[in-house]
Amino acid sequence: MTGSTTPAGSRPRHISLVALPDATVSTLAGLFDVMNGASLMGLVTPGVPAPFEIEIVGETVGALELASGVPVDVQRAIDTVETSDIVIVPSVLLPAHGWEKGRYPRLVEWLHAMHERGAVLCSACSGVFLLAETGLFDGMEATVHFGYAEAFMTSYPAVSTHPERVLVIAGQHEELVSSGAAMSWHDLALYLTARYAGATTAQEIARRFALQWHQDGLTPYLVFAAKTDHGDGEIQRAQQWLDEHFALAHPVEAMIERSRLAERTFKRRFVSATGLTPIAYVQRLRIEDAKRRLERTEASVEEISWRVGYEDSAFFRRLFKRTTGLAPSVYRRRFCIPDFARQPHDTTRPA
Repeated sequence: MTGSTTPAGSRPRHISLVALPDATVSTLAGLFDVMNGASLMGLVTPGVPAPFEIEIVGETVGALELASGVPVDVQRAIDTVETSDIVIVPSVLLPAHGWEKGRYPRLVEWLHAMHERGAVLCSACSGVFLLAETGLFDGMEATVHFGYAEAFMTSYPAVSTHPERVLVIAGQHEELVSSGAAMSWHDLALYLTARYAGATTAQEIARRFALQWHQDGLTPYLVFAAKTDHGDGEIQRAQQWLDEHFALAHPVEAMIERSRLAERTFKRRFVSATGLTPIAYVQRLRIEDAKRRLERTEASVEEISWRVGYEDSAFFRRLFKRTTGLAPSVYRRRFCIPDFARQPHDTTRPA
């Protein structure tokens, strides 16, 4: 690569990176550095402007303590930013009681104004909570950290939420961009670089920062969390029993026999309570256990298949890939602890 793909004489795209007290420092700082990557890494041809000009903006100029307690310097107040090409809201840390709407009316009003003036609005991870408060995502698709997905859907039921997706690009002019869990802000940064500075620049930025696209989506990262707060005591008892006996040869039949319900009634209530059929629920428990075994043991796929309840390992492999998006062997390579981290270390010497 010889330099930036920004044409000579053209202006850089202005990026407003929003700082707010709930923001996480890792995402904000990471986005700042990567979006400045062409300049930082010397990828800009002399005489050719950098593709981006990025500023950290907030309600007031000066030091702002972020969610982790680390301060960041807000370079420009939003009241002085009349237009911006791209606005990015970084990840925010939600308190135990969830996202509280109405805390940042000035930011929400400013975000809406930036959108009306042509800005592309982007969120990293949970930053979409603030963007969605503008109402611009109503009727649109978005993604959010899977750990916050339920809270987001409760707060913004008009948004079609897809936590398994890495990036969602919505809006009539593709001006609403959301990225999913945690480090998928890498994908957001690379996407924006490719969109505005070209694929070659994005590839070089990815290479220099050792970033990778999450091309398999976020499904492999999702952990099955069974719904248990449905209030159906009979089904809750069945779920508790399944937690310990899902690997039996015929767990659904055994579970129904243990209940005090007719088969059709049991299945209807199970679906109503959990959102899954009994067999689908068993499959999710089995696959989740298989994931842990692939991550933490060296057992063969065939042995793991048998231990979670499948004598036919070929069927298990197909089911595993359909559920996680990855073959068992690929999943193991991605999520197991590498050998260098498993090796014993001399703990007698100071770090």
